[in-house]
Amino acid sequence: MDQYPIVQADDGVTRQVLADHPDLMVVSFTFQQNAEGKLHNHPHVQSTYVKSGRFRFHLDGDEMEVGPGDSFVIPANARHGCVCLEAGELVDCFTPRRDDFL
Repeated sequence: MDQYPIVQADDGVTRQVLADHPDLMVVSFTFQQNAEGKLHNHPHVQSTYVKSGRFRFHLDGDEMEVGPGDSFVIPANARHGCVCLEAGELVDCFTPRRDDFL
């Protein structure tokens, strides 16, 4: 893991790549309470696992609240983002790899 630094992704949000391969990437995002993952989209399919905390996710116009142990898939190009309701960590997998995170 030393090869992948922890970087500031946004206010109250840090990101660390955990593993990568051209076809797949695993990334940890740590959120402080009230921090936001701003609405965005990308061509990668993303799966999200909530390791800890509580989050309100927006996904293509729908809203859902998730907590520890929840997981879901975000299709390619779907507009999504979240607000952290209780400090925590998300573990995301992207296919293909997010080269912009390297």
